[in-house]
Amino acid sequence: MSDKSLFIYDGECPFCNHFAQLLELKSSLTELEILDGRKNLALLSQLYNQGYDLNKGAILIKDEKIMHGADAINWICSEIKEPSDSLLEVLRIIFTSNKRTNFLFPFLLWGRRLSLTLKGKVWQPVSENSQYY
Repeated sequence: MSDKSLFIYDGECPFCNHFAQLLELKSSLTELEILDGRKNLALLSQLYNQGYDLNKGAILIKDEKIMHGADAINWICSEIKEPSDSLLEVLRIIFTSNKRTNFLFPFLLWGRRLSLTLKGKVWQPVSENSQYY
């Protein structure tokens, strides 16, 4: 991998998808590559085998270090400088605090599960029983 960081999110989750679009279009993070995990199941399966489950949060790979869930969101929001979108600014303010991120993250996961259930989608794109191993 190059100097770019890789952010892997759930493209079926409307909240995750909107956050990824905001990052891509409105953030100052030019060295961030954004990837829909559901369209990259081989990589997702490899990460799952290492203990990083997309069902438990987005995944960020930076300099061979893997951050997961609340840690990934906290790092990304801490890196955003001068966002050109008001929602991204609010998210940056909220999620630059480790304490707030860790407190709110379970609610984000609950919202993801609820939205996927309402859409009729599977919560966990890769699991122990997955055909992609």
